[in-house]
Amino acid sequence: MPNYIEEINKKYQLPAGIDKMTKEKVYDPITQHIKSWAYRNDYSLADIKLSGSRVKGTAVSLAPDIDIFICLASSNTETIRNIYNSLYSYFATRSSSYRKKNISIGLTFSGINVDLIPGQKRGQSEGDHSLYKSKQDAWTQTNIDKHIRLVKTSNRIPEIVAAKIWRYCNRLSFPSILLELVIIEALKNKGTTDRDKNFMSLLGYLKDNIQMARIIDPANPNNVISEDIITSAQKRKIAEAARESLNKKYWKEILW
Repeated sequence: MPNYIEEINKKYQLPAGIDKMTKEKVYDPITQHIKSWAYRNDYSLADIKLSGSRVKGTAVSLAPDIDIFICLASSNTETIRNIYNSLYSYFATRSSSYRKKNISIGLTFSGINVDLIPGQKRGQSEGDHSLYKSKQDAWTQTNIDKHIRLVKTSNRIPEIVAAKIWRYCNRLSFPSILLELVIIEALKNKGTTDRDKNFMSLLGYLKDNIQMARIIDPANPNNVISEDIITSAQKRKIAEAARESLNKKYWKEILW
């Protein structure tokens, strides 16, 4: 008999990838814009590809968005800061809504929320890129492909999807990369046969540990993700929401 996590995920989980209409009306036009932007600025593009939850298989319909990773060749001499700001300026005149996020540029295109993530290859390193952190006005090195592989092979996708639904229900600011890594850490010794029990264990971990947990970027030990992309106040709200959820009597009061 299906458990509650399985049922709630069926209600909201999106298939991996993007549908034909989204590809034609959003992804393809944005890709052409990116190529035009790169050409105008004499940037050498190495790749443009779908990234984030749509590749990992963790996207939910409650907050449908698309991540597009823009890989620039290592031969570019411009700083990643200037590349980021140039991309922002280009799309500021081509989107009805746009804003600087920490490593991405968020915009609305044909009614769909899109995150553009510009990165510059680090020499010949496979998958390593420099990214710009706008909140800190600094650059960092990470590996988006490694993040994707980690999540896809973690056996925690059902719990991650459920946690994203829970995040939405509680109106929490809980960045997905941190959410994913926290879940993998919190459930590292748990099995995969009882997702409901695992989710309750996750809530316990969030209640007791999220405010003090030190979560490191698996692609770069110098990146302390739990400090870089979330505030103490946001962590406190997550812990409080987990405590309230644990006190609920019925599943439908925790996830709906």
